[in-house]
Amino acid sequence: MFKALTSLFGKGGLPKELKPEDEKAILKSGTDAQRLALATRPDARPEVLYYLAEEGTADVRRAVATNDATPIQADKILSNDDDDEVRTELARKIGRILPDLAKAEKAQIRDCAIVVIETLARDTLPKVRAILSEELKKSDLVPKEVVTQLAKDIEDIVSVPVLEYSPLLGEADLREIIAAGASSRALSAIAGRDNLPESVSDDISASLDIPAISTLLTNESAQIREDTLDAIMDQAEAVGALHKPLALRPSLSIRAMKRIAGFVASALVHKMVENSQIDADDGKEILATVRTRIDEEKVGDDDARKMKATAMELLKRGALDDEAIVKQIGEGNRDMVIQSLSVLADLPDDVIRDVIKSKSGRAVTALCWRAGLKMRTAYAVQTKVALVPTTQLLHGKDGDEYPMSGDELDWHLSYFTDS
Repeated sequence: MFKALTSLFGKGGLPKELKPEDEKAILKSGTDAQRLALATRPDARPEVLYYLAEEGTADVRRAVATNDATPIQADKILSNDDDDEVRTELARKIGRILPDLAKAEKAQIRDCAIVVIETLARDTLPKVRAILSEELKKSDLVPKEVVTQLAKDIEDIVSVPVLEYSPLLGEADLREIIAAGASSRALSAIAGRDNLPESVSDDISASLDIPAISTLLTNESAQIREDTLDAIMDQAEAVGALHKPLALRPSLSIRAMKRIAGFVASALVHKMVENSQIDADDGKEILATVRTRIDEEKVGDDDARKMKATAMELLKRGALDDEAIVKQIGEGNRDMVIQSLSVLADLPDDVIRDVIKSKSGRAVTALCWRAGLKMRTAYAVQTKVALVPTTQLLHGKDGDEYPMSGDELDWHLSYFTDS
């Protein structure tokens, strides 16, 4: 039989046209390579692909999972496969074939497709759920319950695609997700949605999350109430990371531009005026409000230098540690804490002040992580120095561990350190 198969297929692989007897021969006595080749064939019979989905090796089952010709009943089997890559490939394919499945005349096929999607949405491997979310993010052919489940997933890589794009998520859904304590990246994904309703913009603003508010401001289609924009400006005065997105937001009112001109850099004011549709006289009036701002750090400059020198000396002696920071906090020496954080984190004083003034628990925690401090100290800086609102406080994980990865902490801090 093996010689017959070798003669039949030769070095060129399978013939261009498969006959039922060829498929039977492969399933009965073919090599792994021949079964793998058969699993990829778009003209393989459904019953053959179904058999390979059950009996094939992991490589063969992966090939069956990627094959658009595979019957949905076989996909249902593969959705519970023990091999992670089989389920991953199936999740990658499902969005591609979904339109055809939704148009299927037989209700049994449509129902089976929904079962496959629901199974993948519950997969224990975040990668599978993330790929499914990416494939379904713009689809309106799936049950809303599936999209809602993905949107509420604890893993950002799963929730973010559907939160940003899914047409099935309405205003009430988004507000519920925000109220439940969405992560910063989830908030940013929502803030970037097309035609974001005013009420959701209100919730994003109230979160005090700097990255999300920045995304909201740069989202030209987001609807933002005037009083919400006022609240954002209240916060932005002390947060340099919000200056550029605020100044460059389109369709600002004259009143808003005048206020923004009072605290952002001159170059941003000029850019704001250039981008606006206001007449020349209004533009001149706004530019006239731009004054040379005295750097706050110059007030008490000598004291600041002395404190910086003290912090440097403590660092050289190995004494600028968590204990020293906690002691400075206990003594109410806020400026010394700022200078110490500046030395430990190797960041300018104004960046430290911007992070502190932001009242963002995530940003303050990221700063303390950069400074090499313990999470317990970061919590003290949040509560006693930055005065972070209770709802925005970031708590330690398993006692004194940071609750976010280094990459995510870097990401939060980048909004204050990137130019």
